[in-house]
Amino acid sequence: MGYHLITMRPLLFLSNAFINTFGITQPSPKDERRIAWFIAAMLVFVIAAVATVAAIVLHVAFHR
Repeated sequence: MGYHLITMRPLLFLSNAFINTFGITQPSPKDERRIAWFIAAMLVFVIAAVATVAAIVLHVAFHR
């Protein structure tokens, strides 16, 4: 069992949960890794965007 296999399990779990929650067609086994990384990247982007907006709003609110 290599390092990469351990790293991919949470990503595969996350992507499968996302796919099953929203009723998206299951990817082929060949595409599972690619989809897992794509969903993880989208999640990181959304969290970063929300944190940035929150930081800007707080900065504007407290520096008036």
